[in-house]
Amino acid sequence: MRFNQIHILLAVADSGSVRGAARKLEVSPPAVTKSLRQLEEELRVHLFERTPHGLVLTQAGRAFTARARTVQSELRKAKEDLAALSGGEAESVAVGASSTEMALLVPDAVAELRRQFPGSRVRVVEGRRATLLPLVRDGTLDFAACGRITSDSESGLAFRPLFRSEYIVVARKGHPLRNERSLARLANAEWVALATPRGQVGLVEQAFVSADLAPSRPPTIECESFNGMVSMLAKTDMLAMIAHRLLTMPSARDVLQQVHVVEPLPSLTHGMFMRVDNRPTRAVAALLKSVSAVARKLAARR
Repeated sequence: MRFNQIHILLAVADSGSVRGAARKLEVSPPAVTKSLRQLEEELRVHLFERTPHGLVLTQAGRAFTARARTVQSELRKAKEDLAALSGGEAESVAVGASSTEMALLVPDAVAELRRQFPGSRVRVVEGRRATLLPLVRDGTLDFAACGRITSDSESGLAFRPLFRSEYIVVARKGHPLRNERSLARLANAEWVALATPRGQVGLVEQAFVSADLAPSRPPTIECESFNGMVSMLAKTDMLAMIAHRLLTMPSARDVLQQVHVVEPLPSLTHGMFMRVDNRPTRAVAALLKSVSAVARKLAARR
């Protein structure tokens, strides 16, 4: 098995076709087909099956591709380590973050990284935890900053806690319900929330269940980003639950206010997920350290 075969396999998996992979790699389609055939013969499995929508990974293909991405990621890091030692190519970092962590941690941490490594290349992916963690497992992301409500472990990943956030109810300034003091008085309101994985109970539902209440309807709008949710709240009479520190952000504090309900609301542990066998490059280690430093400052400003 050669590294070039892995490179071609992943290109086909990402593009869904031999021609697409050939264009991406700037090689001929027959060369891609030959490489895949040789790899399948060596592994003695079929990696792809043809469908009306293109090439799709088989079960064996999905299993092998997950490992192949890890190999490719580790090889990239090894090359960057050697290049850095010889003063060559700049290091790169790929980090994921959920909306809250993106707003509170990532900008300051990346700015500090760029001061230490001016030539570094940084890729930042914002998304839900359920989307980001598989990318950490396969090495696409070096780590992900996300929240965790329970202490459930994530297979193959280590979690480094940073700080906890209490949640609050917020509404646009001047909202008709701004002076209410009980969740019971908010049960008939419409809510907007950050998107949660299908089948997972959201923070709004958790808060009402914990207070032995039932909202008349679940959140009617889910947003993928914090800024999108703020914009929605500013233009409507919807309510939301956010980490209390987010209300200090300029984009939020200018248009939102807290609705001071007496019931206890959920809290969240913010932290960093990384692979158990993580061997960070210098730049990744520096960004991990910077994220931790920003988090300590946030925790000190309670």
